[in-house]
Amino acid sequence: MIPLNKIIARLQQYYGEPKTPPAATPFELVIWENACYLLSDERRLEVYESLRKKVGLNAAAILNAPDDVLLPLARRGGMLPETRVFRWREIARITQTQFAGDLSSILAMPYTKAKKALKLFPTIGDPGAEKILLLCGMASGLPLESNGLRVLVRVGWGRLQKNYGATYRSVQDDLKLDLPKTADRLKEAHLLLRQHGKTICKEKAPFCDRCPLSKGCDFAIRIAGSAIRGS
Repeated sequence: MIPLNKIIARLQQYYGEPKTPPAATPFELVIWENACYLLSDERRLEVYESLRKKVGLNAAAILNAPDDVLLPLARRGGMLPETRVFRWREIARITQTQFAGDLSSILAMPYTKAKKALKLFPTIGDPGAEKILLLCGMASGLPLESNGLRVLVRVGWGRLQKNYGATYRSVQDDLKLDLPKTADRLKEAHLLLRQHGKTICKEKAPFCDRCPLSKGCDFAIRIAGSAIRGS
């Protein structure tokens, strides 16, 4: 198992400073999460920026925008564009009715209440709410999405199980005593692990030969052993 601080140091040396989403506020980040489905970050950015320029990234603007403006943007986000438009309007409606149009007000709440507030929104569960709060500077642990989780499991953290939630919990349990102490460092870890999982440590056909974590990685050692036995 590679210590987490060494993982992050190696990834930072390999990638440099991680890229952050263009979304900065809780409302923008909820929209960012709902911008597209199963498409690239580049397409997500395209949809998000088009929504910003043509409609506006605030609750009132989205609620007042006609379907003939929202629907073409939603189609760029992949399948079920009508559902995407409904979700955008629902995000705006909840923000208007329950947060007086200002979702950033949750950042003054205790962490658990802020997390509960975010889970009111479409597609936002525990990991998504934790990620949004982390990107806004509020941290309680290291939220992981599938790419970052895969990286940590492969280098020896937690245990791969049939149930995704059980795998996630096992990694989080292992990480408890090894986590960075500040929100900035946790944010950096989250972003770098995600980037590595998307570019090098892919689910299928990972590039172990160019991976900065291959030395000490359980998965890479197994792959190398299999290649030797098959040669």
